[in-house]
Amino acid sequence: MTFKEQILQGIPSILPAKKNYPTDANRAPKRKDILSIEEKQLAIKNALRYFSKEWHEELALEFASELKEFGRIYMYRFKPDYKIYARPISEYPAETKQAAAIILMIHNNLNPDVAQHPEELITYGGNGAVFQNWAQYLVVVQYLAIMTEEQTLHLYSGHPMGLFPSSRNAPRVVVTNGMMIPNYSKPNDWEKFNALGVTQYGQMTAGSFMYIGPQGIVHGTTITLMNAFRKILKKEENPNGKIFLTAGLGGMSGAQPKAGNIAGCITICAEVNSRAAKKRHEQGWVDVLIDNIDVLVERTITAQKNKEVVSIAFIGNIIDVWEKFDEENIFIHIGSDQTSLHIPWTGGYYPAGLSYEESNILIRENPELFKEKVQGSLRRHASSINKHTEKGTYFFDYGNAFLLESSRAGAAVMAENNIDFKYPSYVQDILGPMCFDYGFGPFRWVCASGNAEDLDKTDAIAATVLQELMENSPEEIQLQMQDNITWIKNAKSNKMVVGSQARILYADAEGRIKIAEAFNNAIAKGDIGAIILGRDHHDVSGTDSPFRETSNIYDGSKFTADMAIHNVIGDSFRGATWVSIHNGGGVGWGEVMNGGFGMLLDGTEEADAKLKNMLFYDVNNGIARRSWARNDEAIFAIKREMERTPNLKITLPNLVEENLLKDLF
Repeated sequence: MTFKEQILQGIPSILPAKKNYPTDANRAPKRKDILSIEEKQLAIKNALRYFSKEWHEELALEFASELKEFGRIYMYRFKPDYKIYARPISEYPAETKQAAAIILMIHNNLNPDVAQHPEELITYGGNGAVFQNWAQYLVVVQYLAIMTEEQTLHLYSGHPMGLFPSSRNAPRVVVTNGMMIPNYSKPNDWEKFNALGVTQYGQMTAGSFMYIGPQGIVHGTTITLMNAFRKILKKEENPNGKIFLTAGLGGMSGAQPKAGNIAGCITICAEVNSRAAKKRHEQGWVDVLIDNIDVLVERTITAQKNKEVVSIAFIGNIIDVWEKFDEENIFIHIGSDQTSLHIPWTGGYYPAGLSYEESNILIRENPELFKEKVQGSLRRHASSINKHTEKGTYFFDYGNAFLLESSRAGAAVMAENNIDFKYPSYVQDILGPMCFDYGFGPFRWVCASGNAEDLDKTDAIAATVLQELMENSPEEIQLQMQDNITWIKNAKSNKMVVGSQARILYADAEGRIKIAEAFNNAIAKGDIGAIILGRDHHDVSGTDSPFRETSNIYDGSKFTADMAIHNVIGDSFRGATWVSIHNGGGVGWGEVMNGGFGMLLDGTEEADAKLKNMLFYDVNNGIARRSWARNDEAIFAIKREMERTPNLKITLPNLVEENLLKDLF
């Protein structure tokens, strides 16, 4: 069968032969054995719903074996034989180009060069899944191939509920992931219902098909690092020879050393999984591999003396580095952590004193002891960080739940009031006041042609638009504009592309609209092919996350999720091609709500109208909420927008004098 025929057939009519798992695959860790015998039977019953009865006897045994071995039913037998990667949009069978664009993005997220655990349909973060199993994948791409512009596909945590009649102006796909009833949204609940096959963790952009490889977090980390160094260095100083110490090279966190190189510092990133560290080295994301702590000390001292810009991957535990550098009196300028602490008990964080292999055995055979080891390590980890910060190290939580899980482990990370953390989130200190409150956040695009020349042209278009906007921008946002002009001009030379021909930069609503409009005009002229727009959920509006995206909201509303819900609903009727809403992402299931979108630009007047309407709301919804929280930068930004847009009227806060409150109670 041809590639198109395989897409169109969905679940095959003839039972495929059982497959052997590839020995060189980066396998997902085994999940917790949490189901009762009755629940395991239900999980098998649920999985068999996708298949005709004559296959049930054979598949039941196989799925039971998968559930026992992996803690999940992945249906590996049904993984297609064709290579999965982002093909040019013209190669996909589809009745509408919008649907073809979505298949393209699904394939990019499952490309082995992009995905962390591709055999298990996991894109990044250890458990950030596109689908729960391969049957869901087969049915979804078939539905997308046959759907019309008057149908919408609804996905319940990866499951294709079906194609429903709608309209040309409706989204082609609506995605939800992990939307648990609050009283059934505890860690063991998620594990149980995921194992039953009725929900999944979509991370931020995996389950919404908008992950573009590590480029997105390279850009965000670059912006964060540049501004972190600006906070701690004197004006005449630069980051050359200064140390940024962190951990995690798997999935998204593999972008840290590349960002450090762009920011111009010494990056040391510890990773316990030698396979992940070697992969990043082979891909060129990290310069040097070291597996001996004494060699690391020598190499670091040399780099400091020579004021090098270099990234070093240390194959080992990050705690050993913090402690060794304390003993050797090596000053760390900036410290953070990017291990997957949203899943601390299933391989997101590995305790000191155990090898990677030993830890994985313990996860399977004695999960309670593994949890004790992790919490002990977190206490030890935090203790060492505290010693360095007493010497002047600037440490921030990079939104991976490090401080949250450390506090739960009883580590010394709380402020004197025993409510707040003693260290800030990077959003509190940097991205919130400097970017999000002004409306600056991640704006992504993918060249649907797969043509690298199209990406070059879009880079040039975006740079020109930003340069023109900067000439008339107020002083308050000049720095943000310049950082992103510099980024886009150097993006190609930094070799950001993994998988699809994609790009990211930070822009406000005006910048996003102007760039998208210029793209659409270029498509209409035939200068470039179709473009798929999207954004990370880590943005101005899309995410309600009290310890990350909305951590600089101080009116008490950071624990609410109205903004994210309104964002996905508002985008859906303003022109998005697909929308998504996830419980969980980045900092973990139950800790955050994430809303996202995707939009196809095809050069039509219809696309032009949609992009202006939707992108405007997508950003200004968040600025309005942030201004109501009394954030000065957001009040400035929304007032400026109302002056430019007469049809926009936002409720503004009346500010209260603090001394009025002192003696009230």
